[in-house]
Amino acid sequence: MARIHKNDQVVVLTGKDKGKRGTVLRVLDTGHLLVDGVNRVKKHQKPNPARGVQSGIVQKEAPLHVSNVALLNPATKKADRVGVRTLKDGRKVRFFKSDGELVDA
Repeated sequence: MARIHKNDQVVVLTGKDKGKRGTVLRVLDTGHLLVDGVNRVKKHQKPNPARGVQSGIVQKEAPLHVSNVALLNPATKKADRVGVRTLKDGRKVRFFKSDGELVDA
């Protein structure tokens, strides 16, 4: 089970955007993810009339590695590590390591 999912609130731990918070837009299979408003890069874009795309310089989010972000704990308003626990009924759930609270509760 993945420890970080789409629409999770995360905090960046390292790099030029250290300390920034954002929502996970997409999780890629390579162990990377896209976070809204974090790690933005400028891309020189060619026009594509068939798709209705204009030329110019556009800003977009570049992928971050999963190890460089941590889940935001809403109770403490800080970054927190996440573990996976199996409940008695067989479901796997994520929990915060600091206080043991369930993430999806």
